[in-house]
Amino acid sequence: MNPLIAQLKAAVGDNNVLTGDGLGAFEEDWRKRSHGKALAVVRPATTAEVAQVVAACAAAGTSIVPQGGNTGLVVGSTPDGSGSQVVLSLQRMNAVRAVDAANMTITVEAGCILQVAQEAAQRAGYLFPLSLAAEGSCTIGGNLGTNAGGTQVVRYGNARDLCLGLEVVTAQGEIWDGLTGLRKDNTGYDLRDLFVGSEGTLGVITAATMKLYPLPAATLTAWAAVPSMDDAVMLLGMAHKHLGAGLTGFEVMGQFPLSLVARHFPQMRVPLYEQSPFCVLLENSDSESELHARTQFERLLETALEEGCVTDAVVAENLAQAHQLWHIRETIPLAQVEEGLNIKHDISIPISAIPRFCEATDALLREAIPGVRLVNFGHLGDGNLHYNVQAPVGFDPAAFLREQEEHVNKLVYESVRGFGGSISAEHGVGSLKLHELEEHKSPVALGMMRAIKRALDPRNIMNPGRVVRP
Repeated sequence: MNPLIAQLKAAVGDNNVLTGDGLGAFEEDWRKRSHGKALAVVRPATTAEVAQVVAACAAAGTSIVPQGGNTGLVVGSTPDGSGSQVVLSLQRMNAVRAVDAANMTITVEAGCILQVAQEAAQRAGYLFPLSLAAEGSCTIGGNLGTNAGGTQVVRYGNARDLCLGLEVVTAQGEIWDGLTGLRKDNTGYDLRDLFVGSEGTLGVITAATMKLYPLPAATLTAWAAVPSMDDAVMLLGMAHKHLGAGLTGFEVMGQFPLSLVARHFPQMRVPLYEQSPFCVLLENSDSESELHARTQFERLLETALEEGCVTDAVVAENLAQAHQLWHIRETIPLAQVEEGLNIKHDISIPISAIPRFCEATDALLREAIPGVRLVNFGHLGDGNLHYNVQAPVGFDPAAFLREQEEHVNKLVYESVRGFGGSISAEHGVGSLKLHELEEHKSPVALGMMRAIKRALDPRNIMNPGRVVRP
């Protein structure tokens, strides 16, 4: 037996070291763009076991790929094809360790499913606001590793903004217990923020203490048709003015992506999309009452109709209708899958520049690829667009991806840079965007990132080939 495999089995038990064939679920990324081969999949149950595994791998010079729910979109948590890497699955470390009501925090292990954390908070009478389409399968460790965003960033921020403390196993197999629930701790470098967003390249997040919020007294959802992206941005400004902190969601969806939902999921009734280039989904979470929330919404929409930035709107009458509206928005990526392979972008642009970015980049792509179809939707409230590119009608999607992805990415990312944006808003870098990051990140920033990587992981065993090359 391989000596390292023997050490790993001694650390976590024979049944929790998987080798050989049948590891496909751990070796293939969610989008099925990459399939690797692991030396072993190791499933520790405690932080102490994680430390033993990392220490053994470090001594053997074997690289480690931390993995949570494996729902990432940038090929950041699957092994390469060498058969020499250890996949460190955190799925067994899934406990909710504590809910501190007075401190308004929840402490969970890295393998805890996001939805489980949400439900634990709700049972205690609180809101854990991180919310995204994969919440039924993604894990808190993965959310923090990629600094996940989702649909409520406009009010509560990304995963980083919700995190107060971490427990981490370093690249040397040591345990850093930083699980404080402190909102103020001004004692030097913020180590927590180094690991949040690092995608497992600096160490292994094993647990986290996260912020909780009071449950809203009422949450209402509205769907509005807007004539242009300029009008959507104008509506956002009005929503901030009328709703204040109550504005917890603001999503924009182009007519074409909504038509894909209507075509591939005809059981869904997509409102207003046929009459307008864009639709907006708004959420108002009110601390007073449903009547107060509805009154605020009605005043906002009446003003928007008078100003002409909204042509029509509907307000969900109950929770079921609200869920239906959100389900339409969350079904856009599934409708894209049904339509065929496409080129995905997760970009952020200063909100004020988004209309000009869309106009300029739409024109660039349509000139370069006649008939190209643009699937533009996303979290306008925080400046994050999923600006995806679909093949022209009749063009083989696989061939389009193969022949045009590099060219399309170059056009889109150069435009993003021209408008002062970022090539990754919430999905991370992984290995999929490694080359683009090196092209678009400043040399000074890359130098500092590489220095951090060398300092914390000098042997480059933590998820190598992701985020930054040392």
